[in-house]
Amino acid sequence: MTVIAIIPARYGSTRFPGKPLHSIAGVPMVERVRRLALAAGSVDRVIVATDDTRILDAVSAAGGEAMMTPQTCRNGTERSFAAVKDFARPDDVIINLQGDAPLTPPWVIEAVAAEMAANPELAMATPAVALSDEAYAKMADAKAAGEVGGTTVVFDRQMNALYFSKAIIPFQREKTAGTPVYKHIGLYAYRFATLSRLVEMEPSPLEKAESLEQLRALENAIPVRVVLTEYRGRTPWSVDSPRDAEIAAQIIAREGEIV
Repeated sequence: MTVIAIIPARYGSTRFPGKPLHSIAGVPMVERVRRLALAAGSVDRVIVATDDTRILDAVSAAGGEAMMTPQTCRNGTERSFAAVKDFARPDDVIINLQGDAPLTPPWVIEAVAAEMAANPELAMATPAVALSDEAYAKMADAKAAGEVGGTTVVFDRQMNALYFSKAIIPFQREKTAGTPVYKHIGLYAYRFATLSRLVEMEPSPLEKAESLEQLRALENAIPVRVVLTEYRGRTPWSVDSPRDAEIAAQIIAREGEIV
């Protein structure tokens, strides 16, 4: 079994063209994500899956491995599959990392990789973090203001996901119940056999309603193991605009480099 981290990196973002190559504190974003994956001890191989030779050349120049994938790939899941379909074995673990999340701590990646490596029967896994009261209030205010970012997850006592939602779940009818809310971290580990199944399936009704690909797995009875982790004082951040990149650089200046 090999653990392979894939970083989908599409050049032609509508909102932020060339985003993977945008410099954050002097380092291209795709290179930052690649370094994070390399720092996860259970990861055996890191591949940037791209549709543009400019990204391919930049990764190669940095000493990394990059692979061209079709421009017709509709999402990171399909691009990850395209990168490994010709050589991955059914029990290999494929980790789909967000190429626009340059502050994801490597121990979050490691936690998911280690869970899959330790449990050969697992089809799929993804991380989550418990929200503090402050973080919960902030998310609730953002949702009330109409923002759609941020996904929450609920799971059973075997740590298998019951549902993912852009809404805050569970609904806290009794505020004193003390039921924690868990925020989903958007990276996924698949057994290659599972990834192969998922890309052959049509988008499912709940997936389309919430615009969350992981619901396709749940609607097709594919268990998704939730791995609880912590940020350990680090600030997560996703980059969707040049302003987001500036904020990421400010976080790095304040908190230091992760790797």
